[in-house]
Amino acid sequence: MEIFDGIINDRGSKYAVSGGAVNSKADALAFLKQLKRRKKFAKATHNTWACLLDDGPLKNDDGESGAGMVIVRMLEREELRNHIVVVTRWYGGTKLGGDRFRRVQDAVNHYIGERS
Repeated sequence: MEIFDGIINDRGSKYAVSGGAVNSKADALAFLKQLKRRKKFAKATHNTWACLLDDGPLKNDDGESGAGMVIVRMLEREELRNHIVVVTRWYGGTKLGGDRFRRVQDAVNHYIGERS
């Protein structure tokens, strides 16, 4: 499990990105459970995630409507399979509108860049 915390601040909202290898839905759910054992991540406003498995993509917006599909598309473009990416957001009090998708993209790009 790799965690990059405090990578983005936008109008009070703070972001982190995490990821690791998974081979099944059960692995993905276990990854999330392990991440949320950290109190900070358990109390986050959103833990949006996605992974590309052999039998197709899995995703969960966790209340950040549409964000899971943003992660799926980025994983497809990078051909990053059997790997979960979780974008965590702590809401800062100001709605970001469409910028929230840019922040999700920024977080995933940060994760992919760190893996290179």
